[in-house]
Amino acid sequence: MPSRELVVLGTASQAPTRARNHNGYFLRWDAAGLLFDPGEGTQRQMLFAGVTASQLTGICVTHFHGDHCLGLPGVLQRMALDQVTHPVTVSYPAESGEYFGRLRRAALFHDSLALVERPLSAAAVVTETPAFRLEARPLSHRVPAVGYRLTEPDGRRMLPAALAAHGISGPDIALLQQFNVITLPNGTLVPIDAVSEPRRGQKFAFVMDTRRCEAAVDLARDAELLVCESTFADAEADLADSYGHLTAGQAGQIAADAGARTLALTHFSQRYTAGDLAKFADEAAAWFTGDIVIANDLDRIPIPPRRQG
Repeated sequence: MPSRELVVLGTASQAPTRARNHNGYFLRWDAAGLLFDPGEGTQRQMLFAGVTASQLTGICVTHFHGDHCLGLPGVLQRMALDQVTHPVTVSYPAESGEYFGRLRRAALFHDSLALVERPLSAAAVVTETPAFRLEARPLSHRVPAVGYRLTEPDGRRMLPAALAAHGISGPDIALLQQFNVITLPNGTLVPIDAVSEPRRGQKFAFVMDTRRCEAAVDLARDAELLVCESTFADAEADLADSYGHLTAGQAGQIAADAGARTLALTHFSQRYTAGDLAKFADEAAAWFTGDIVIANDLDRIPIPPRRQG
């Protein structure tokens, strides 16, 4: 099983279709499991995808339109049923906090969950660990909405040939990584720069319901994978703007301006058939020259390899 991948649980927007469930996206990032926008039916989609409640370490809600949150009660109750006891951070726009409270208490159940609520009233860091930083920024929708960005810290890649040339092996490598320098038995000091090279941290961005805005570009900056809504085709740009959404071409512009590596298009209006969506990729590709994925329910999208240098 890949240690870093996006499991797509649903790709519809306002109304589900026979082929597309409401939104739902599970990001597996090493030991962390982040569930984004659990729309109606997410609990069942998790079963189909082999995602368990115990794998969740965070839940990230962009806003409280139903297609992004109506699956939350079922997910929380399943977590309680499966006796998930570790802390789970739940982030959402602070202005709509009352809706989170209603969803958490939508039905009677033994709520034994250790939820850590993170209401977001402005750009903020949601979680910061040695492994990654998760932050959020407000977007431009018709209701309070945020997008999310996960950033792995930069590190260093050890070079086996250089280590061998200096006679450094075993526990000494760990000491070198800890202190950035090591003294050899002959008294020679070897800095970590002499036996390693920079390793850029990976980045992931999640941009849902929004008009085109600078915050969306900032969230997606240099992302290996940008998951971006593309509710409408370019011909419906005026309609998209009036409802606070993006077209496929606008999603491509965001990915291009941000220097993203792979663009996953999702959140499709029910007006489009599977055949229609081929043009979404073309419209995005008019702006973005990287890899483009038309997301489908239960797809597994690996996080692309880290950038070099």
